[in-house]
Amino acid sequence: MAADDADTTRTDQLTFQNPVTRYPEITPPEQVQAEPGLQAEMTPKPDIGEFSYRGTGRLEGRRALVTGGDSGIGAAVAVAFAREGADVAISYLPEEEKDADEVVRIITESGRRAVKLPGDLTDPALCSGIVERTVAELGGLDILVNNAAKQIANDSLEETPDEQIVQTFEANVLATFRVTKAALPHLPPGSAIINSTSVVAYQPPPPLLDYASTKAAINNFTKGLAQELAPKGIRVNAVAPGPIWTPLQPSHGQPVEDLPEFGKSTPLGRAGQPTELAPAYVFLASPESSYVLGETLAVTGGMPTP
Repeated sequence: MAADDADTTRTDQLTFQNPVTRYPEITPPEQVQAEPGLQAEMTPKPDIGEFSYRGTGRLEGRRALVTGGDSGIGAAVAVAFAREGADVAISYLPEEEKDADEVVRIITESGRRAVKLPGDLTDPALCSGIVERTVAELGGLDILVNNAAKQIANDSLEETPDEQIVQTFEANVLATFRVTKAALPHLPPGSAIINSTSVVAYQPPPPLLDYASTKAAINNFTKGLAQELAPKGIRVNAVAPGPIWTPLQPSHGQPVEDLPEFGKSTPLGRAGQPTELAPAYVFLASPESSYVLGETLAVTGGMPTP
């Protein structure tokens, strides 16, 4: 992320500030990237917290795996975890290597170990493979963030290709099941699993029916698994972002003509930046949330959820 980016704040997240004006109201120009998209090529670039996330030692000595950790929310979470004292492994698609290198740079400059795990999570073998590599290279695993996702907008259900529906469920739901299942034997009591769902699980927009359906499934998975794992001392929760400016949006995740107005319909009047999600993940990963299980924490700019 360029240090002179006008949409990157250097005011840290612990400073008293007005949430309406913490970030400028962005009006992204119409832009299209090939899926999965690169954060490095977005206009404006999202803020993943390189200059604004200040850690307080809440995850000291922890070992985390973040899927989709190369950009957007996953990158912001990886940066925040590192600033809080955790070593972090990030999985990402090989096409996203440029973004992954930036996240690794920030993690290592924060004094923590970083592990790069390229590959496609629609491959069942990779889902278990990234867990095994994380455990081997970090010496264990006690935080799992299932964040990687596929999102493609369509004009109607009739125009949504069957192949896309299958791929979206494979990437968003099946990969979450598989990575979590592979991680369970390695997670000691006190561990945390955090799944990324979305406000669209409650307010499904017609162009994103397949994506919204997967996010509702992740909500359900979270609440059921939380009950199963509670007696083992493993907490399972979810975060539901609202409209956040990430590479999903210009890589066909939104109709291109809608990008200039992205996020402006929220009560705060602007899209969120990825780093604004990070404190929710840190809270759910840290021991201070020891009595929080099966929760879906909404970070939506005021968009209501049940």
